[in-house]
Amino acid sequence: MKKDIDFGTVEGIAVAVAKSTDSTSGDLNWSVYLINNNSFPIDNVLVASKGYGVVDGDEVKTSVLRHMFERVEAKSFVQVEPIDPGIFHINNEYWVSYYIDRQIYDKRFVFVPDSIVEDNLIEIGMLQMQGVLHS
Repeated sequence: MKKDIDFGTVEGIAVAVAKSTDSTSGDLNWSVYLINNNSFPIDNVLVASKGYGVVDGDEVKTSVLRHMFERVEAKSFVQVEPIDPGIFHINNEYWVSYYIDRQIYDKRFVFVPDSIVEDNLIEIGMLQMQGVLHS
């Protein structure tokens, strides 16, 4: 059972929602990134994403998407998925599980409604983009 599994404490892992400009069309694109700030790689990384919330009194849910990355190298990042700004007004959850050696780690990152806004953008050095960082 899940309660019997010893999940280690997650450190050095972050999820970011960052914006970039398409060099050919000039369109603004938003994407979700998984960042490994550790000095060692992480393996068998699974990221499950979903959106949920209440809009105008109605419950709203997005599909659950799952992404698998065999390895995320030390001091690097991977693009998880593009994200539509039309869902920034609901909770956007990213459940991240991975291994370091034979130890499993697991953490849920939730961007609460309206947290992904211009006022909350910071420069994310590793990505060389502006975005909202959750660690």
